[in-house]
Amino acid sequence: MSTFEINHEPVTTPPRPSATVLLLRDGPAGMEVLMQRRSDASDVLGGAFVFPGGKVDRADADSDMLARLDRPVEELHLAVADPTLDPAAAAACFVAAARETFEEAGVLLALESDGTWVSVARAEVARDAARGGLGFVEVLEQMDLRIATEALLPWSRWITPRVPSLARKRFDSRFFLARAPLGQNVRHDDHEATESVWIAPRAALERGHGGEIMLAPPQLMSLVELARLPDVDTAMQPASRTWPRVVEPHSFDVDGARAVAYPGDDLHPQRERVMPGPTRLIFRDGRFEPFDGFERLFA
Repeated sequence: MSTFEINHEPVTTPPRPSATVLLLRDGPAGMEVLMQRRSDASDVLGGAFVFPGGKVDRADADSDMLARLDRPVEELHLAVADPTLDPAAAAACFVAAARETFEEAGVLLALESDGTWVSVARAEVARDAARGGLGFVEVLEQMDLRIATEALLPWSRWITPRVPSLARKRFDSRFFLARAPLGQNVRHDDHEATESVWIAPRAALERGHGGEIMLAPPQLMSLVELARLPDVDTAMQPASRTWPRVVEPHSFDVDGARAVAYPGDDLHPQRERVMPGPTRLIFRDGRFEPFDGFERLFA
């Protein structure tokens, strides 16, 4: 298995906008989330298990793409609760979330022109068109589909610290929750993602702690929060009625080991907590974990 390489150098470039989707479904033993293994060749979290997502492209804010939305850009602007973004840039985050979910996982979050969900058969047609070389907006236009932004609920915003722990790149990533469309099967692209798994959040955390999979801190802490929730309905409720919390970790070293502090920790400038779980993680034995042991994730 690949291992994380810790970075100790500051990055002066601004964080790159990106979008991440926590695709959820109810399984036999409780809620499950889709995770994908990033290619070992990736220069960002290669070999790690992540949620589908990626950078916001300039084309995500183009007028032809925004014409494929199911809601006005002004409404999406309000939903992300970030006055520093203009409406088109806010809408582009939703576009990127849907596009990356389609490109990396083969799951199409889209509506027909009459407002009904795209059928499984039609989603397969869209995947075939993409495999044939059509871009995301071309698929939507050819099939007269709308991006189902109503299905994407802004949940959190993660801003990489100025001294990133795991790569010499910074991201400003909007995390969205989305219920997996019934009947659509996940198909990773075998390029950026080489493996896909539906997994219970606690099981993912246990596998990460046991060294079976690699989990970066934003994914780990998101799983910690999901592990407290019994089903998709419960998970979607807080996301639909609260503003997305902002998490800007503070990285530091302890006796040569990398550590990360979150809002509410004594070593973080923001004193108010914004999420459950530990307020501090340390990198040891090849993984990130709470200073005082695995079970602290659930305290």
